[in-house]
Amino acid sequence: MTIYNFSAGPAVLPHEVLQQAREELLDWHGSGMSVMEMSHRGKEFMGIAAAAESDLRGLLAIPTNYKVLFLQGGAHLQFAMIPLNLLRGKSSADYVNTGEWSKKAIAEAKKFSNVNIVASGADKNFINVPAFDTWQCDPNAAYLHYTSNETIGGVEFNWVPETGGIPLVADMSSNIISRQIDVSKYGLIYAGAQKNIGPAGLCIVIVREDLIGHVSPSTPTMLDYKIHADNESMYNTPPTYGIYMAGLVFQWLKRNGGLAQMEQTNISKANLLYQAIDASNGFYNCPVVKSDRSRMNVPFTLKDASLDGEFLKQADTHGLLQLKGHRSVGGMRASIYNAMPLEGVQTLVDFITHFAKQHG
Repeated sequence: MTIYNFSAGPAVLPHEVLQQAREELLDWHGSGMSVMEMSHRGKEFMGIAAAAESDLRGLLAIPTNYKVLFLQGGAHLQFAMIPLNLLRGKSSADYVNTGEWSKKAIAEAKKFSNVNIVASGADKNFINVPAFDTWQCDPNAAYLHYTSNETIGGVEFNWVPETGGIPLVADMSSNIISRQIDVSKYGLIYAGAQKNIGPAGLCIVIVREDLIGHVSPSTPTMLDYKIHADNESMYNTPPTYGIYMAGLVFQWLKRNGGLAQMEQTNISKANLLYQAIDASNGFYNCPVVKSDRSRMNVPFTLKDASLDGEFLKQADTHGLLQLKGHRSVGGMRASIYNAMPLEGVQTLVDFITHFAKQHG
């Protein structure tokens, strides 16, 4: 039986990437060393890191005036690093609140600056992206921050906010490299790797050069983007194996048509699953407004919540794992990141259709 892992993160990785990592685990390219044993300043690993950055730059068409940083601490650390680095003498920043991860970013930013909530989906229980014409932006804000995909609530931006020149900052932890984007529209993009890129422990930051180098003298050295940029992410020992795995994923994407092809595949997978949910005559429900539904994280509930346990039990026996929804919202959630094959989504659709017929 084929196992399909719908975990929200750490999440499924491409099978052929895992196979390659297994083959290279004990001896990377005849070096006699595992990547986990290499000095981060040795020529072998320096080559791995340079290739990973080059491939990511190619996939996203990252302009030359942007730095790519391989950091640690996940998105949580970026919640603090962003205001510390991007306030640049200003006293406030704009934030959009579309769910749990937005709220975490906002709470952390409030420790360092005034926060202006330009729009919030709280009044509708975070089932949509607030319409842009309702946003109350501050023309003097240091930056505008939004979460492009809410992993827990399943709300995703399918458009890019216009900021009128204010640096745009995006938490893309759960949808980076799942679609084509114009990096030049952003001042900073950050993403934890454990959704679409690789194992937990690596965080990627893409930041425009003019935005770094403006921290206060009291800022801890490790929280200064310029320090990491000047040292090519090698100021301290980086998450070497995470960078290596990310590089393998970037190569896999390149071999399989790049982001243009991946975006089309992700659209097909999401449409297949949402159509099955919507066609269930109310047995299942996805609360998210259709125009703002995530391609990556699909939350749904059963009409009869008493069947949740049986649903998960039967799903496990069919090799469909990690479908339980986040504890804060309940129900179910299927995360269908890049590495989830179309066959996995079709198997899930077949199961939920059969389960509805059994219990509907």
